[in-house]
Amino acid sequence: MLSTLKFAFIGGGNMATALISGLLRQNVAPMAITVIEPLAAAREWLTQKFAVTTLPEPDAVLQQHDVLILAVKPQQFANMSQQLAPYIEHQLLLSIVAGVGLADIQMCFNHHPRVVRAMPNTPALIGKGMTGLAAPIELSSADRHIVTHIANAVGHTMWVDSDAQLDIVTALSGSGPAYVFYFIEAMQEVAQMMGLSAAQGITLATNTFIGAASLAQESNEEPALLRQRVTSPNGTTYAAINALEKAQVKEIFKEALYLATARSAEIGHELNQQLNATHVTKI
Repeated sequence: MLSTLKFAFIGGGNMATALISGLLRQNVAPMAITVIEPLAAAREWLTQKFAVTTLPEPDAVLQQHDVLILAVKPQQFANMSQQLAPYIEHQLLLSIVAGVGLADIQMCFNHHPRVVRAMPNTPALIGKGMTGLAAPIELSSADRHIVTHIANAVGHTMWVDSDAQLDIVTALSGSGPAYVFYFIEAMQEVAQMMGLSAAQGITLATNTFIGAASLAQESNEEPALLRQRVTSPNGTTYAAINALEKAQVKEIFKEALYLATARSAEIGHELNQQLNATHVTKI
């Protein structure tokens, strides 16, 4: 179904690039994709790599597109929305701008009804992302279907009910790759300290994470039970898990997730204040 639509990206950074790659894999023609990107070098690279159309700033050509994907940095959103607003009519808006809530997006675009907010993560760059999605309750099932197909082009999707729940998604999966990299980093360092090479350490660590995650995904058993099956009494795994439990690592990690969720909500509030100030000034 995506191959019948025209897409415009507002911003041509890494996540936009991942989505463009995903759309092309879904048989969307390069001529059906336009990217608004102010940096000339980035425009040249996008044209060479994907053969898509690029423009330095929004113009009336956007009115010919079906889906606009907002992919700028949060601090650029206020200025971008002012440039873009004159060309918003019928289009479905999909925002991957971190922290900018649904109500704020709609406010900036004259209460536009066709809006979806997405929180992807960096594995989308290799087609293995996890994207949380939220939309106003009135969004049609047809629009939800389109957005699901777009996000599925770079991995997996999950719809949630509100911006508040998208803050939780941000803490778990949006920031989640950093937690995995953190533990891979620790495993690699220990491997080197104990006499293995850095390459051996990272190979052992990354493949262990890939295998364990795949097993958890495919198994009908709870993660706690899977862990217990690996943990023989008084064995090597028991020694490691016991040390982690004594140090309350699980509780500390839970607290870290709560703090990440709270920070996501806080960033959203800060951006809301900035956008409201900009909106009032413009009026």
